[in-house]
Amino acid sequence: MILPQCEIFPAVAAQEIVFVAGGRAPNFDWFRKISVGRKIFCIDRGIEVCRACGVVPDFLLGDFDSATADSIDWAREKKIPDEKFPTDKDFTDTQLALRRAAEIFGEHAAILTGGFGGRFDHLFSVLFTCAADGRKIFPADEREIVLFVRSGESVSVKFRQIPKAVSLLPMTGVCRGVSTKNLHWELSGATLTQNFPNAVSNRADAEKISVSVEFGTLAIYFCFSE
Repeated sequence: MILPQCEIFPAVAAQEIVFVAGGRAPNFDWFRKISVGRKIFCIDRGIEVCRACGVVPDFLLGDFDSATADSIDWAREKKIPDEKFPTDKDFTDTQLALRRAAEIFGEHAAILTGGFGGRFDHLFSVLFTCAADGRKIFPADEREIVLFVRSGESVSVKFRQIPKAVSLLPMTGVCRGVSTKNLHWELSGATLTQNFPNAVSNRADAEKISVSVEFGTLAIYFCFSE
């Protein structure tokens, strides 16, 4: 997975989709870069970002309670396929979008932008939904990136821009056998717990770092801008 700030190894699925949600809008130049060569899946107010950037998405869905009427009209003028859900429903628009994309496009990896900022409950839902999903999903914008490492996995990140902070956040109750390389404070076979998440505000000491976990699901958080 290649993002403007870094490259993430190992390689993920051949097909990559960008999901654009309705939270904090990404920097437009950053968004245009990640849109090249990838399918674009707009979630409700995410259509505002696409319209502002002149990027025509492949699909639009949501309950359309936050997108402006002008942007919905723009999408329909562009003949973008859309799907509307009831406002009162059991799942969030983002959860429904992830499910629908799997039905339409099959196996893929994903960048989810527009997920940060705004209400904390929305961000909480986004992070735990992505952590529990079997796909490789990367919440990201120019300021923050999150990736998930699951039981038995190892990941390496080669930076084009060194982050200001690197934090390891357990998404399951316990993460065991957590080891790192090229972080300032290294871990070797450590146990991290969700009820005392203390592995925060570490930093990268090299252009390439790696993290592995033997058991559990671990989020690796990169902060590039306050």
